[in-house]
Amino acid sequence: MQTAWKDYQDQHQQRFLDEMLELLRIPSISAKTERKEDMRKCADLVKQRLLDSGAGKAEVMETAGHPVVYGEKIIDPSKPTVLVYGHYDVQPPEPLELWNSGPFDPVIKDGKVYARGSADDKGQFYMHVKAMEIMNKTNSMSTNIKFLIEGEEEVGSPNLAKFVAENKALLKADVILISDSALLSMDTPTLDVGMRGLSYIEVEVTGPNRDLHSGTYGGAVANPITMLSKLIASCHDENNHITIPGFYDDVAVATEAERNLLARAPFDEDEYKQELGVKKVWGEKGFTVNERTGIRPTLELNGIWGGYTGEGAKTVLPSKAFAKISARLVPNQSSEKITKLLIDYFEKNAPEGVTVKAELHHGGEPYVTPIDYKGYQAAAKAIKTTFGKDPIPVRGGGSIPICTILEKELGVKIVFMGFGLDSDNLHSPNEKFNLENYYKGIETIPYFHKYFAEG
Repeated sequence: MQTAWKDYQDQHQQRFLDEMLELLRIPSISAKTERKEDMRKCADLVKQRLLDSGAGKAEVMETAGHPVVYGEKIIDPSKPTVLVYGHYDVQPPEPLELWNSGPFDPVIKDGKVYARGSADDKGQFYMHVKAMEIMNKTNSMSTNIKFLIEGEEEVGSPNLAKFVAENKALLKADVILISDSALLSMDTPTLDVGMRGLSYIEVEVTGPNRDLHSGTYGGAVANPITMLSKLIASCHDENNHITIPGFYDDVAVATEAERNLLARAPFDEDEYKQELGVKKVWGEKGFTVNERTGIRPTLELNGIWGGYTGEGAKTVLPSKAFAKISARLVPNQSSEKITKLLIDYFEKNAPEGVTVKAELHHGGEPYVTPIDYKGYQAAAKAIKTTFGKDPIPVRGGGSIPICTILEKELGVKIVFMGFGLDSDNLHSPNEKFNLENYYKGIETIPYFHKYFAEG
């Protein structure tokens, strides 16, 4: 059967690519209201591709925001059911001037497809659609498969919790499988055993009641940009430790054994710096780069603006300044608690002369999968089958806000089985997905179903 899977994939490889490229051409940007029709167009295409690939049922289902695409292939109710979660929405592509090609005009270069959403998450969830086709066409399905492909992951999944709670019977499964993460490399395969949580806020600092002439008023009136910058700078101490009171209170400190396991992943700091174009790494003292991005919480400034930013000069003392700030959270931290700490910190520490207002954008909880769980073991065995070596368990630095809600509502564990790379420029200009990774994912996923059914 394994030979039949590979033969079918090889025969249809170009079509598998062409179909993925068609998805990438749709600017399904959930954050932009003007893209509502494109979101619907993309959802409709996902539905059609599920049906084309063998789903017995697929439909676009409404939420209070962008729709969810649901699909299923039920071969035998007595067999295990795998629920595949993914998202068809993408991040905004700005700044557009930094793209080497159009973000929604896929370009293939050096074995990579460059386009927004290629790795996050259209290319990755579509691997599962094609894996189902392969198993279906070769009469070798060993599990039932359900698909939950949402359209609001990039804006925090604000409507998915309600959808899941109202559709528990429809989504009932034995395991949830997600490909929205990365391998360390094709030579060193890894499996994420967890994702960090998220708290995302926006801060507004207001000074004078209008923009002022910086010559007439500068030095006499507090500048909101300066005050906001000072507030932000105060969030870390000289050891890059977060200073917000209570921030670390609930952090689950990784054991020595967990840190040793993480250290098994090869890491070349010089190569890391060279690839990113930086001269020095940065982060919390006492932890390695991989630990800082996996087992420790962080606080980052995601955007800051205010005053005049157009062409040329304008000597203005602005009335307002703004910032978007996010915290990545680790096990035992609560996004609700951290959000309150962040908002309180910024509002209560407002320098004299300005007022500060902070509010939540969205958040999500951290998630960890036990490595002795049979779903993880099935994924590890599948990776070993196609890569020829055991994967190393690692902690993912990103967040998938819906994970804890999915487990709570459906009562099953999640397995992260991503095939992207950390260097895929997620959320950045020139996002890419290696074709080798795309095809390897399609090759590997059927083995997960086989081994999960056997387990």
